[in-house]
Amino acid sequence: MIVEIHLRIVGALLMIVALLHSIFPRYFKWKEELARVSLINRQMMYVHSLFLALGVFGMGALCVLSSSELVNTGLGKRVCLGLGVFWVLRLFVQFVGYSSKNWRGKRFETAVHVGMVGLWGYVSGVFLWCAAR
Repeated sequence: MIVEIHLRIVGALLMIVALLHSIFPRYFKWKEELARVSLINRQMMYVHSLFLALGVFGMGALCVLSSSELVNTGLGKRVCLGLGVFWVLRLFVQFVGYSSKNWRGKRFETAVHVGMVGLWGYVSGVFLWCAAR
């Protein structure tokens, strides 16, 4: 089924996104940037990022390993609905949670922003498509 193929693609993409979290501390210079905040805030940034990555990786693995169950069962469709709502909200936050000052006028950052809009739109659409079937 075509929706199962798209769920597997979404799963692979989410696992890649999760793995990319491993470069965040170095790329965003967290050691230097977070040196100015309290120990608890610094630790929360690292711990929350780790568990966000683990959660996203788990979503991806679920899609890759259980696409048939997600498509063909009532529970699977409800899971897809929940994930679809989650990723629609993430898409919305891409516009209201990040200032355009972070990317406007910067070629690489603009490409990442546009890419993330496309990715979150695709992920949201696939999950909602699965839920609506």
